[in-house]
Amino acid sequence: MATNKKAPTSTTKASTTRKKRIVAFVSDEEDRLIENYLKKYKIKNKSNWMRETLLAFIYKNLDEDYPTLFNEHDMRR
Repeated sequence: MATNKKAPTSTTKASTTRKKRIVAFVSDEEDRLIENYLKKYKIKNKSNWMRETLLAFIYKNLDEDYPTLFNEHDMRR
């Protein structure tokens, strides 16, 4: 018997309860830019897109800034 369960499509767990709200103000020009981007790429859920975009940026920077025993110059020698 096949089940029709959908796998979560986002980077976070589907069962995560979000209780914290983040508010950001943007200019009219920034709002038009965001809305045009969402329309161009047919993104329907702005909140999910913003959350995933922000967290992807943070995780990428954390990974790049991870402390190492030696600095980059010493490792390239």
